[in-house]
Amino acid sequence: MKTIFDNVSYDCSKIVTESYSTSFALATKMLASSIRKDIYNIYGFVRFADEIVDTFHEYDKATLFENFENALEDALQKKISLNPILNSFQHTYHTYGIPHHLVEAFMKSMRMDLTKKEYKTFAEYQEYIYGSADVVGLMCLCVFVNGDKEKYEDMKESAMALGSAFQKVNFLRDLKTDYEDLERTYFPNTNLMELDETSKKRIIDEIKADFALGYSGIVKLPDQAKFGVYTAYKYYYKLLQKLQRTPPLEIKNTRIRVPNYQKFGLLAQSYVNYKLQLF
Repeated sequence: MKTIFDNVSYDCSKIVTESYSTSFALATKMLASSIRKDIYNIYGFVRFADEIVDTFHEYDKATLFENFENALEDALQKKISLNPILNSFQHTYHTYGIPHHLVEAFMKSMRMDLTKKEYKTFAEYQEYIYGSADVVGLMCLCVFVNGDKEKYEDMKESAMALGSAFQKVNFLRDLKTDYEDLERTYFPNTNLMELDETSKKRIIDEIKADFALGYSGIVKLPDQAKFGVYTAYKYYYKLLQKLQRTPPLEIKNTRIRVPNYQKFGLLAQSYVNYKLQLF
């Protein structure tokens, strides 16, 4: 029965989420059970595409990416794939009417990572972030509002801002890995070899503005999604605060983390705020 295959596919996406991001998996567990599976499905898809361009250095990444992209389009068209990650994603894609241009924009940014090493202008930087992060927020928003187009349009800008904030925090946290291992720099007009407090402050102020706009959308989310998204927001904002207190030299040389005990503390605090309707 295909139901068995579909359930196996969903389980694969959940395993991918839990294996690659304990923080995102924890936040996803705070979503209503009715939509949790679909967020796993989205994460599994975007993670696999990202893994191709970021980690498979011993292989022909361009060919792997092309094959993955072709299999993706085939899955979306035929509503089935023997790749369980793509099979689970196509289910969510069709169930919630995720616009195809969001998928196209995401794959375009991932393709950039195959060859592009530096983003020299703000326009290039914005285009990459839109495709790599904003559209992922919009895909999730389609699920959160259960395909309601009016609600989607109302919260679209804030969902994009929250996606941008999360991505930029990752950029700042991963400076060392991106620069030394992948030879990439994302922040325009910033010499990462000479990162100073002024440059760091400019980046953090930009991220804080994204967080503020993103928060304005969280308060409007349906109950099934609000607590989970708020939990992710609190985690990433805590990470940003740690980066703000960290000297630039240390950011360049170490990957800043939020310890597990602090994650669980944030979870407890988020739950109290949610139950008391403090946001």
